[in-house]
Amino acid sequence: MTSASEQRNRLAAEKSPYLLQHAGNPVDWFPWADEAFARASAEGKPVFLSIGYSTCHWCHVMARETFENEAVGNYLKEHFISIKVDREERPDVDKIHMSFVQMTTGSGGWPLNVFLTPDLQPFYGGTYFPPEAKHGQPSFLTLLERIVELWKTRHDDLIASASELTARLREMVVQDPDNAFPTGPRELHGGGQTLLGEFDPVNGGFGGAPKFPRPSQPLYLLRYARRFGDAEAVHAVLQTCERMAAGGIRDHLGGGFARYSVDERWLVPHFEKMLCDNAQLTVLYLEAFLVSGEARYADVARDILRYVANDMTHPDGGFYSAEDADSEGKEGKFYCWTHAELSALLSPEAFNVVTARFGITPAGNFIDHSDPEPLQGLNVLSLVQAEVPEADRPILETALAQLREVRATRVRPHQDDKVLASWNGMMLGACARAFAILGDDEFLTMAERNLAFLQEHLWVPPTPETRGTLYHRWRDGEHDQVQLLDAYAHLLAGTVDLYEATLNPNHLTFAVQLAEALIERFYDPAGGGFWQSGADTSHLLMRVKEDYDGAEPSGNAVASMALLRLASLCARPDWREAAEKTLRLFAQKLHQTPQVVPFLLCALDFALQEPKRVVLVGDWLCGSTRALLSHAHAVFEPHRVILGNHGPVDPFARTLPGDEERSLAYLCTGNACQAPTREGSVVREFLRQTPPPESPY
Repeated sequence: MTSASEQRNRLAAEKSPYLLQHAGNPVDWFPWADEAFARASAEGKPVFLSIGYSTCHWCHVMARETFENEAVGNYLKEHFISIKVDREERPDVDKIHMSFVQMTTGSGGWPLNVFLTPDLQPFYGGTYFPPEAKHGQPSFLTLLERIVELWKTRHDDLIASASELTARLREMVVQDPDNAFPTGPRELHGGGQTLLGEFDPVNGGFGGAPKFPRPSQPLYLLRYARRFGDAEAVHAVLQTCERMAAGGIRDHLGGGFARYSVDERWLVPHFEKMLCDNAQLTVLYLEAFLVSGEARYADVARDILRYVANDMTHPDGGFYSAEDADSEGKEGKFYCWTHAELSALLSPEAFNVVTARFGITPAGNFIDHSDPEPLQGLNVLSLVQAEVPEADRPILETALAQLREVRATRVRPHQDDKVLASWNGMMLGACARAFAILGDDEFLTMAERNLAFLQEHLWVPPTPETRGTLYHRWRDGEHDQVQLLDAYAHLLAGTVDLYEATLNPNHLTFAVQLAEALIERFYDPAGGGFWQSGADTSHLLMRVKEDYDGAEPSGNAVASMALLRLASLCARPDWREAAEKTLRLFAQKLHQTPQVVPFLLCALDFALQEPKRVVLVGDWLCGSTRALLSHAHAVFEPHRVILGNHGPVDPFARTLPGDEERSLAYLCTGNACQAPTREGSVVREFLRQTPPPESPY
């Protein structure tokens, strides 16, 4: 083995924490850049492309077992051009090659390892490859030797196969622009029914193990329930939220959620924490609070945001990307406790309360698979006692504070401290909505500081000759040069959330600038939809229009929803047309496999109903405006927008007469408004009024 201290490769000059983790490998890694592609072409070597991210447990495993191996490094250097990619920095590169592996193997994941021709056409790929042959898989070195043999002896066949596979890949990822626009109720009802058919009535969530939250699914079911009057859908969402919040997937000491549970009960997590997951879960718990009125869901949202504020925030306001599953080479070591450890740490009375609350046992509930000397008897904290007796609550709070203090002395998992515009846009919106719904000023401060950070470090304002430019990644004083739909779409959505939470006209002006840049750089006016990458797609095999709402909603879904909302705020029918044309492009997917596009269903749901408009006329900084705003955000009404009468709003809003003493609320559908009111209760009642449940036919 060769340690990072003994040698450094080209990745040492990169900013990505993931690439830097591999800078000490004996592999002669290249970043995704012209130098690598030119070398592959000049030397006629196949390309070995390896994609992962810095908090990926199995990426770490393959790195230790394989990429730190001198023999593997030497063999790769002699026979391949090896490229490392951070999938969080380059989701466009990841999407193409993940689609290839899923097409050819039926599954995917990270680490993602793909072999390409010198002109970057893939011909073989997979995920984790073991260092020694097992479970029907060859060792990684044996696989390399086999590919080199084929490259030498059946070169033409391999090139032909790569060409054929690339053609199949294009067919798989290219959409038909001639779809009819979805009729609406049929697709929306079918989507809800499909999701409910996958609901786990025992444990909550959708599907079996491993179980991911996928917040877009329950968020859509709340909209489905409102449109079709389906109380079972609301029950499914609230049960899912309750079970996740009780499970080990939630960090009951530090706040926030892990990425997924390896079991169907939400008990044992894969311990990495991602900013994007926690942003979406914040919104889900806020909406669960609005729908149910139960404060416990609001408390979970607060818990997530305070974790982000304490542990995931740059001093100047940017949000970091992730925290690792591993510490000291062992997954979950930072988070788990043994029965003996707690017995020695706590008083007998506190120990009894804690073990009853969290189900602590000598055997534990988490198996450490690390080598050598796996840890024994580890317990993931999960709530097995639903209600704590009143007399025990002070004891429990004191014990939890003691556990937090002890845990703070442990070696913390690696933190990926890059700032991504896309994921920051998600969390910006979550903070804004938390302020609007809960009224906690700390969340507004988080949102405002974050937007200022992104505008300073990742945004180049427009000039009279050019649109603005948003870069995707900032770290260690530098931004990248990458243009991605996800960055523009998520930051646009978050900025619209912040505008509706504050009515600050500067935020609406920025949202307009983002929307104009997004349309110019990514929109396909001929076929509809948005390209994942900008026009400069050097070395990408193809331009892709992403539609899959997986752990994160797709850029097309987010852009469509944000543009529909902004079109209503600013009276821009051209933005609405772009969103509707995007929905039309994906009509077949909405109809046939709605479960894979739940956030696109949310956008369709919004598009098919005229939104209610709450227009607040008056100084956006005054207390009466904020009071009315709090009432407008206190009701779950997904078909509404909130706007003031300053900045680039719909000109109609600027014509509404005001009152010099107090702000007025005009409650409108289209441009037809009720008499203005100063009463928050009237605003709430207007938003609570719902039409009779729709028929799907």
